[in-house]
Amino acid sequence: MRKTAPGAGAIGFMLVIVIAIAAATMTKAAFAAPPAPNGGFVWKDGPEVYTKVCGYCHEQGVGPVIRGRALPPVYIRNVVRNGSRAMPSFRIAEIDDESLTKLAEYISAN
Repeated sequence: MRKTAPGAGAIGFMLVIVIAIAAATMTKAAFAAPPAPNGGFVWKDGPEVYTKVCGYCHEQGVGPVIRGRALPPVYIRNVVRNGSRAMPSFRIAEIDDESLTKLAEYISAN
């Protein structure tokens, strides 16, 4: 009995199956929810976030002065999350929502 190699059609079919499985796996991973915070680092309060993140630019004349302008907390949270002009956005992994609220209240009140 002769052994024959798979024909081009069989190889193409196997290739399509492998690509389909890979695409299905990648698609599932791409739409998976981000992992929940694992209780790692937590900012102490709004002044700490301001000093260690915002102050590098906003206290050195790189960014505009933001304290003492009575900016609305909603505006501050929006700019921090989405960025504005030269200011980068900050992800939830960098400043969690609770700390961002404290930061916005601190900037708005001071």
